[in-house]
Amino acid sequence: MTRSRSSAKAAGANHERSIADYFKANVSRFVDKMPKYGARDRGDILNVETFNSLPVAVECKEYGGRLMVGPWLTEAETERGHLGAVAGVVIAKRRGTTDPGAQIVLMTTRDLVAILTGTRP
Repeated sequence: MTRSRSSAKAAGANHERSIADYFKANVSRFVDKMPKYGARDRGDILNVETFNSLPVAVECKEYGGRLMVGPWLTEAETERGHLGAVAGVVIAKRRGTTDPGAQIVLMTTRDLVAILTGTRP
């Protein structure tokens, strides 16, 4: 069965809510879904930070288990710039599980170093 535009949007919104709630329960009570900013989008999850309080742009993707790594990392980098964040990551929905803790995180090595050290190389 193929997805309609409305069912795909609903699946994406559910994935975002699931990830936001997981972060809220396990990282900070201040994490929530990001408001929409149109062309100046800043990611999907609000108030995700490094250990030293630097912002991290989080983009959520639910494409029915398909991965589009290159375009998604480019989008995360654009949103990192809009947010003024030290790093940008993509949390992609894995096919076959709705557990938010079991989803895939995609990032560049540069973003991983920025998250771990608090300094963007």
